[in-house]
Amino acid sequence: MTTKLIEVDSLDIRVLINDEIDQISPSPNPRVQHAQSFAGVPLSPVSDPSSRGGARLEMPMRNICCGAHAKKDDKSHTLLFDAGPEEDVFEKNVQRLRLPMTEIGAIVLSHWHRDHSGGLLSAIRLASNGRLDGDQVLVALPPDKPAFRGIMFDQPISLEADPTMDEINSAGGKTVILDEAPTVLDDTFLISGEIPRQTDYEGGIPGGVRYDPAKDEWIKDELIMEERFVMCKLKGKGLVIFTGCSHAGLINIARHAKTINDSPIYAIVGGYHLADASPDKMEQSMKDLKDLEPALLMPGHCTGWRFKGLIEKEMPGQMAPIFGGTKYTL
Repeated sequence: MTTKLIEVDSLDIRVLINDEIDQISPSPNPRVQHAQSFAGVPLSPVSDPSSRGGARLEMPMRNICCGAHAKKDDKSHTLLFDAGPEEDVFEKNVQRLRLPMTEIGAIVLSHWHRDHSGGLLSAIRLASNGRLDGDQVLVALPPDKPAFRGIMFDQPISLEADPTMDEINSAGGKTVILDEAPTVLDDTFLISGEIPRQTDYEGGIPGGVRYDPAKDEWIKDELIMEERFVMCKLKGKGLVIFTGCSHAGLINIARHAKTINDSPIYAIVGGYHLADASPDKMEQSMKDLKDLEPALLMPGHCTGWRFKGLIEKEMPGQMAPIFGGTKYTL
């Protein structure tokens, strides 16, 4: 199956929020460009240059803290994928990075977990207020929103609730629930539908549960079936796949992307959810990942240092990890 997904000429990736920051190290891969040695940190004017030996700019360290910006024939489209855990964090990082939020054409939520949805209301408001084009920003949400999610130990441990649908609808934007796999923003980005679970070793979150208010009980919810990914097609290179957490499984996601559009995989960007994986699961994931032959691996969030180390060992020169506050150009 091949969907209508046009090739884009260039792609900029801006990481607003992540578990790690590193604005000092150079890019480990020549195919990924980003500033180094603090060169990408926004600068602020000094109020009294004479008091600092004539220095007129300063580097506020608070500015060292995932959006994608695609261009086709000089026309640009910006998509925001997830919004981090808190409104305050999201708003501060937008201010620190001086991001033009009203240029965002679509906001996509990968799945219903608070560390991805917590900043959603702020994202919608900031993208909606003061728009010059008069259009509503598209807010694409996964289906099957739980009342609460949690982890079952000897008792259920509840996670924080996601924003309610009333709150989301009131924030502005045009809200849609995604059951299919549409393309958006002039066919520059595709949002996956449900991700088939094909492997026998990618089982989601062990002990994952959700609260069922009708039954007043916690029920098994390990697979996170509503999770979606986003992808685009970079001219002359192939598919760039954006993952939220990869609860569906990194390999399941990559294989499904190839089913949707049978082009080479150029890059996989985001969380791989292998931080808590067993050695066997990591080894099997690596084996299957190598078979898919991605040119670039750009892990972040829940990937974990062990799997990053395994990537560098097994696929040397193909990794460029992502960090909060950094802009990457492919």
